[in-house]
Amino acid sequence: MKRVLICLAAAVVTVATAAGCGGGNRLSIATGGTTGVYYAYGGGLAKQLTASIADTQATASVTSASVENIKLLADGKADIGFSQTDTASDAVNGTGSFTEKQPIKAIARIYDNYAQVVVAPGITATKIADLKGKRVSLGPPSSGTQVMARRMMEAAGLNPDTDVTKQQLSINESVQAVKDGTIDAFFWVGGVPTAGIVDLATSRPDMKMLDTSDLLTPMQTKYGKQYVTLDINLGDYKLTGGVKTMAVGNVLLVPDKMDEQLAYDITKTLFEKKAELVKVHTEANKLDLALGQQVEPVVLHPGAARYFKEKG
Repeated sequence: MKRVLICLAAAVVTVATAAGCGGGNRLSIATGGTTGVYYAYGGGLAKQLTASIADTQATASVTSASVENIKLLADGKADIGFSQTDTASDAVNGTGSFTEKQPIKAIARIYDNYAQVVVAPGITATKIADLKGKRVSLGPPSSGTQVMARRMMEAAGLNPDTDVTKQQLSINESVQAVKDGTIDAFFWVGGVPTAGIVDLATSRPDMKMLDTSDLLTPMQTKYGKQYVTLDINLGDYKLTGGVKTMAVGNVLLVPDKMDEQLAYDITKTLFEKKAELVKVHTEANKLDLALGQQVEPVVLHPGAARYFKEKG
């Protein structure tokens, strides 16, 4: 896929790399909010793709993340997109947020997202069920965070539309709302550490993060083994202790009709520039050839599959 994108005003799209508005082949990377891992990772990847693939300039744009990213890929408005595997599964099956099967393929599975349920100082809650009656952000519309948040609340026996005072805020907005005292808790599904939560923990060290491991069985029963539990080391947020929570994989997606050589070049750059990506965010440490191929139920793009085959 080689095309020329029209550069948008900063008010519409925030660009993580300076690509300019001249000619040449351009790749648009759909990421997430500015204080989330997708955005940092996407900006780093854009820089490496620009440096590694001839006559190419890549940029990373702010989005609502998974659901929106897949729709941008399907509509030809993005070339690469980050997504959680649960949202990608809905996309290829035409379920959940998607009314029909989406024309996407995978480059690689890259790392896992942790469900981080942050509770404001002074709010009494130890598990998801305790959020009943409280002011809660489920994440922005068209985000993987909201997909997983709604599923987790339902698994805990709550109706996300009626049992809480629901808000749909980005990670940036959620952090500010806790600081302002206008919400009691928020869901964020992302890598660790997430810059926005680091900022919140620095100014509100008495914030809490809920253990959500009690939801593993109902989540797996309804949605399969794509959901697991992982431990968050709260030291990553300059706090003490740890918490066990739900987690889901992340995949890097492209349109299914992307040129095979371009998909190969993107995959090669992703893995062979790992050291440079780690400098952007530590989650890039988890890039691994074996893990990278675990993209089911999405199918690997033939270009990506060729790269993995060459590497044995």
